[in-house]
Amino acid sequence: MRITALVENRSDCELTPVHGLSLYVETKRHRLLFDLGPDGTMLKNAKKRGIDLGGVDTVVISHGHADHGGGLAAFLEVNRTAKVYIQRRAFEKHFSRALGFVKAPVGLDRKLMDHPQVVLLDGEYRIDGELLMFTVADTSKYPSTANRTLYDEKGPDTFAHEQNLMIMEEKNVLIMGCGHCGVVNILERARAYDPKVCIGGYHLMVPVTKKSVPEDILEGIARELAGYDMDFYTCHCTGEEAYRYLSRRVPGMRYLSCGESIEI
Repeated sequence: MRITALVENRSDCELTPVHGLSLYVETKRHRLLFDLGPDGTMLKNAKKRGIDLGGVDTVVISHGHADHGGGLAAFLEVNRTAKVYIQRRAFEKHFSRALGFVKAPVGLDRKLMDHPQVVLLDGEYRIDGELLMFTVADTSKYPSTANRTLYDEKGPDTFAHEQNLMIMEEKNVLIMGCGHCGVVNILERARAYDPKVCIGGYHLMVPVTKKSVPEDILEGIARELAGYDMDFYTCHCTGEEAYRYLSRRVPGMRYLSCGESIEI
């Protein structure tokens, strides 16, 4: 399995960084994208690496925020066959509010909800023996205070629209987008699938202020993650301050920046 970050906040190479996430994954059976970034940046970065996104057969969008699914329209222009799997509630309206400002829309283009390539899900869904998406109901352990800036139409966002991906190969891989439901809670839910590698963001930073969550939350998360015999690659919304804290306390934790690839 090979995983390449096509979109991520930070780049140390020729690829263009942007706030968001898109991972290109090559497995034995699939060529897939996990998230699509905020716009067409993934297309430009893929071209620079000689990756043909027209050959992608599967897309998984982790949740209903534009920095993860805003590139959907651009992708559908270059790929007319891939199925796009997303939770139905991801197309509800979503907002962000920071520094006391009026709530700003951060949701997806709702016109794409009825696109023939889009597959709307309601909870856990298995594509085949290799790919499975699951949601998380129990979000009680170490909830991120950075989530407090995010809302839906009814009030504070519950992140019922968030899903995570399990890839089953020789080493099972868990991929999350922002981990709004809490990386600790997601890992506990994923135990049944025995992941050996975990990739994704933990939403431990407020994007507008770049401020990290309090240290007591980081300490609790670090203690829990250190108990897993697993390789961790984090990125995007974890934040560099939180990453530095966690990487000193969690063996095998690394940062995955734009353009980097992982061989598993």
